Amino acid sequence: MLTNVRSDRVAAVRGLRQRPVRERTGRFLVEGPQGVREAVRYAAERVHDLYLTEAAAGRYAVDIVQPALAAGLRVHSVSEQVLAAMCDAQTPQGVAAVVEVAHPTLEAVLAAKPTRLVLLHEVRDPGNAGTVIRAADAAGFDAVLLSASSVDVTAPKVVRSTAGSIFHVPVVTALQTPATLEVLRAHGIRSLAADGAGPVTLGEADLSGAHVWLFGTEATGLPDGLRDACDTVVTVPIHGKAESLNLAMAATVCLYASAGV
Repeated sequence: MLTNVRSDRVAAVRGLRQRPVRERTGRFLVEGPQGVREAVRYAAERVHDLYLTEAAAGRYAVDIVQPALAAGLRVHSVSEQVLAAMCDAQTPQGVAAVVEVAHPTLEAVLAAKPTRLVLLHEVRDPGNAGTVIRAADAAGFDAVLLSASSVDVTAPKVVRSTAGSIFHVPVVTALQTPATLEVLRAHGIRSLAADGAGPVTLGEADLSGAHVWLFGTEATGLPDGLRDACDTVVTVPIHGKAESLNLAMAATVCLYASAGV
């Protein structure tokens, strides 16, 4: 059992909280049973090490430990103090994994003939980005695309917010939004900009055929140039007294509307 919180291994895992370390090593940290379980189930070839407390090893023996060992993964027993020192979350749930960063490309996504995509433009809030990835996965979307100036999707809070969906759906990053919209249009994919002042309500929007939803930041929305570059600008109507929906809520509503077509 690993018990030394000052060991080099603990320092190396803890360092993955920092973006420069993730970029240098090509690895990121997954915390909690749900994310780790999905990593083992859907991306075992990218999992470098698993760390579990004794209690967690017993609790998740069937759905995490046994599949990990069967896949030949390295499973380490650690003390509660060591796991707390490794993790970013204030209340670790007894299990964490170090996983290799995936690098899906827009070309690979388009080669699979996608019909539903979501593109985030300069979305920097980790909770919002992670929740949109989770919603896209749940709604059956083919991929999530992020502009170059959006949040790092391997940041701990983003990874936790996806609840494992980051291992289910391709997430393409570092894109230039205007150029990406042009490429998608050339592949027959219509663009729908989500905007509170859009002239078309969600109920009126044509959600048939291949399309991409474009979302901007919660604070400033989408720049005029990007809205104008889209085929349709859509608003989610507010029927009650709420001033607005936050980005993650609005995106979830729109993605599920597309899923219903």
